[in-house]
Amino acid sequence: MLCFMRQDPRFFQKTGDLNPLRLASPDAQAGRERLRHLVIGSPDGVRGAINHLHLVQYAERLEWSRQFKIPESGILITPEQGEVFSYLLRYRQLG
Repeated sequence: MLCFMRQDPRFFQKTGDLNPLRLASPDAQAGRERLRHLVIGSPDGVRGAINHLHLVQYAERLEWSRQFKIPESGILITPEQGEVFSYLLRYRQLG
């Protein structure tokens, strides 16, 4: 999967202005479907979500990548052909 950091507000018109950040995309394994999870939020919120998924024994903390800071210009994520996207918005109590 490629994650593009846009350099120009007109980035949809100028694909030459995109600098890709290649994210790990391991090869598919026979009999297994690859699901990629993306958690976006504050550093504390992202850590909290990762910790929760660890507590329910869904994913080990060390399996997650390091946190990447999203630049002010934003990001554009390009999935592979045939992939779909689902979005879940939840709120957590601060403090």
